[in-house]
Amino acid sequence: MRNVILLLLLSTASFGRAVYRPDTLRISVRHAVIKQAIPGATILLIGTTTGTATDTAGFTQIQLPSTGTHRLRISAVGFQSVLYTVTGSLSDTLHIALHPSEEELDVVTVSSTRGGRSVADEPTRVEVIDGEELDEKANMQPANISVLLRESPGIQVQQTSVTSANATFRIQGLDGRYTQLLQDGLPLYSGFSSGLSLMQVPPLNLKQVELIKGCQSTLYGSGAIAGLVNLVTKEPTRERDLSFLINGTSGLGLDLNGYYAQRNEKIGLTFYATRNLQRAYDANSDQFSDLPQIARTTLQPKFFWYPGATTTVSAGLIWTNEQRTGGYVPTIQNKATPGYTEVNNSRRLATQFRLEKRFTGDALLTIKNSFSRFKRAIILPDYQFDGLQQSSFTEVSYFKHRAKSDWITGLNIWTDTFSDDSPASTFSPSTIYKQTIAGVFIQNTLTLSDRFSLETGLRADAVTTHVYSPADSPKSKLFLLPRFSLLYRASQHLTSRLGGGLGYKAPTIFTEDAERLSFRNVNLHSIRSDQTESSTGLNLDINYRTQLGDATTLAINQLFFYTQLNRLTVLTNQSDGYNFRTATGHLSTRGSETNVRFVYHDLHTFLGYSFIDTQRQYDNLTGVIPLTARHRLYFTTLYETDKVKTGFEAFYSGPQQRTNGTNAPSYWTMGYMIERKWSFGRGPAGNRTKGSIFINFENFLDVRQSRFEPLVSGTITQPTFVTDIYAPTDGRIINGGIKLKL
Repeated sequence: MRNVILLLLLSTASFGRAVYRPDTLRISVRHAVIKQAIPGATILLIGTTTGTATDTAGFTQIQLPSTGTHRLRISAVGFQSVLYTVTGSLSDTLHIALHPSEEELDVVTVSSTRGGRSVADEPTRVEVIDGEELDEKANMQPANISVLLRESPGIQVQQTSVTSANATFRIQGLDGRYTQLLQDGLPLYSGFSSGLSLMQVPPLNLKQVELIKGCQSTLYGSGAIAGLVNLVTKEPTRERDLSFLINGTSGLGLDLNGYYAQRNEKIGLTFYATRNLQRAYDANSDQFSDLPQIARTTLQPKFFWYPGATTTVSAGLIWTNEQRTGGYVPTIQNKATPGYTEVNNSRRLATQFRLEKRFTGDALLTIKNSFSRFKRAIILPDYQFDGLQQSSFTEVSYFKHRAKSDWITGLNIWTDTFSDDSPASTFSPSTIYKQTIAGVFIQNTLTLSDRFSLETGLRADAVTTHVYSPADSPKSKLFLLPRFSLLYRASQHLTSRLGGGLGYKAPTIFTEDAERLSFRNVNLHSIRSDQTESSTGLNLDINYRTQLGDATTLAINQLFFYTQLNRLTVLTNQSDGYNFRTATGHLSTRGSETNVRFVYHDLHTFLGYSFIDTQRQYDNLTGVIPLTARHRLYFTTLYETDKVKTGFEAFYSGPQQRTNGTNAPSYWTMGYMIERKWSFGRGPAGNRTKGSIFINFENFLDVRQSRFEPLVSGTITQPTFVTDIYAPTDGRIINGGIKLKL
């Protein structure tokens, strides 16, 4: 019906050209806050039937009589209408900014690509986990974000320790060091903390999570080879947000969470606090922990200042303190009892700063900075490794919107220092390395036509690494990183994207292999300043979306990808311990992802399948990367009304190859969640208090690796643990709790 109305408006505009001697007025309509183009906005000449509608780039033109004063009404679904008076003729484009109405429809806007476009209009393929899905996942695991990533096609959460449950994640089969984990676009979780970050980041203050798979070198530089995960936190609104969550688990866990946010004309505040407690839990009765004992506190205050309508300043703090102990359960419960334990004590202090200044003509200046100090101690019965990583990131960027293109230019500096503070360390000085990366970048998103949009970018990074070793000297290396992404709109229902680029990874000692060894017998000084890894990547996706009825939609996305890594940094066992070196040859990963989403009224169903084919062709190694399943299948369904939310999920992992060449078995896991919601009373601001109770049956089939093989052998003081973890170790976990929003 809407298309028929627009067609009638366009037809009457043609009739108007036959009656008057018209002037042509060109109009651009954009979102007043995020400057995103608004397609389908209607422009009506008041008092006539002359009208038109904007195209996908937010532009249109209308024929006006050549004399007199004319009134225009500009409107769009979800936005406040605007009346504009035109006197005489305009030689330039008329720019109209529409403010969202209180009933604005949910439009998912991407922040990772910096352009403020919606997911549908972004040439780069972006997957967004929105607030509704985050709320569902929080019922399953409110302590960390591992569930969010584990249940996304193409992403594998890889546990690196049986007793301490440390874990990293892989995108499309590539080691975690090739993916950037960001918070609000800042690199706060990398390096020494990578084995714990997934398990320490709480999800309840997140607005959305953005996943970009494939090379993202232009804007993010080193490490964005496999892709990036950007955790976008909530911002305060004029309506107060005060919420609490209490969760308990059958695995002896307890989570306490509180969140507050509100703003006025000039000042805003968000404050998030969480306390996570976990007692040592032994799922298979072998006397060794399958979930470690954990005590973690996280505080995240963030202040906002709005000195004017065009300026926003924010400053935040992240403080996390965690004690994590796994091993022989009687020893964990009573230190006087002999037995093996593995302790990870960590403390993080990070700051965030951002200044955004908007200018007339759709321009935005952004200055952002972060500083992170992460200290971690790994304590085993006869070994201790203490490390301190300090890093900073500063960036200045400028965004400019033009009639048919968006430009982003900027420069940034990333510094990183790591010191070995172990009591028995023989290194002098204690500093292992210092690294500085200075980069400049430019990116353009061009609307070629109604059907094509092209995004191109180029980055130049100067990498300087100083490894404190007599065998190495500081070296600088320059990287030029081009990237492109082409969006093709075949029709209203069918779109396709083709993208690719070059990437690199600066020298690092923080790999999955080193983490798995707890850095024991790893010669940290064996890393070399010229051991930079490089990559080439390409991806193609096809997206189909259609409306099958008034409340029924179907969306299908098919992705194909290929990445080749050269100059790999590998860890090899030599006579003097494990040493880092550059391998001869390359590694490649290719495959596909299929995503199907079906919505019927209040029922949401998702089906995902990933095929990942990894090939090692370096040194004397061939075949697939160990612990990478070629086939994974995901199925989830969610039914939600004003009173009830309930969901079911099933996950299949195909056979994985162990490091010794044998195959681990395939397995299925299933889960079920139900939540009952209610509202009652009224708070101080007159709003009704909302609450819910929920219960979640995670992995209710009790699938765990200990059913396939023993996880530990040897004695209680000198145990030997399996190093290939391919299935859940904790088994069935039932959790439930209460949520309140006051």
